[in-house]
Amino acid sequence: MKSFGHKGVGLRPPHYKDILSNPSSVDWCEVISENYMDTGGRPLSTLLKVREMLPIALHGVSLNIGSSDVLNRDYLKNLKLLVEGIEPFIVSDHLCWTGIEKRNWHDLLPLPMNESTVDSLVSRIDQVQETLGRRIALENISTYVRFQSDELDEADFIRLVVERADCDLLLDVNNVFVNSVNHNFDPYEYLKKMPADRVVQYHLAGHTDKGDFLFDTHDAEVSDPVWDLFQFTWNKIGARPFLIEWDDKIPEFERLVQEVEKANEMTKGLRAEKEYAI
Repeated sequence: MKSFGHKGVGLRPPHYKDILSNPSSVDWCEVISENYMDTGGRPLSTLLKVREMLPIALHGVSLNIGSSDVLNRDYLKNLKLLVEGIEPFIVSDHLCWTGIEKRNWHDLLPLPMNESTVDSLVSRIDQVQETLGRRIALENISTYVRFQSDELDEADFIRLVVERADCDLLLDVNNVFVNSVNHNFDPYEYLKKMPADRVVQYHLAGHTDKGDFLFDTHDAEVSDPVWDLFQFTWNKIGARPFLIEWDDKIPEFERLVQEVEKANEMTKGLRAEKEYAI
């Protein structure tokens, strides 16, 4: 695939017409994998049209990589068919579990951060990558509880998983900040521990301050502390494709592009230690 710029947005139905009529406003789009798996009709037809003009990243929410259930082979089969049809530059999901006993709870749930969990994840990630015939990226999620069985801090846990599993990392900068407030750690020290050679993409989003905790809502502009973290991340880890997530109270496309351009302007003049070769 030819090299392209860093500016990305999530492809959502309210913006289908805008992206199709003005694809040069962004450099790439990300879609929720499950919305286009084992389906036809307008969504898939639109995605194929966008794919003719822009690179696509597939981002899943139901891989259920951290569950004790066996991996869903039908799900992986449908995901592989979508990957082969779209030829995305990144395939990603979340470092979490989403269901048990074949029930999908449609939420991104936290994992105990210990060696036993790392071992389980490494085995399951290996199965997924072997099935898809490619590396996947996993995203650090926002969390609101910790487990008594935790043995590792979050940054060390994530680093161990991606390095031992030989997979990539989708680094959500907003989630780092949300968790740093919710669990009282230094987000800058956290980012210093991230394995730069594994990071292939950044997410940026808005959150909601609930008083006692921050809630990852994706319904507003990026906050100033997250912008500061983003600039630090760009300097420390390097230049990567970045995405603005805005999934609730979705604004007009022009407003979304303004947020993307704000991120792009922030990267200009920053010294990225390492450029990611797309």
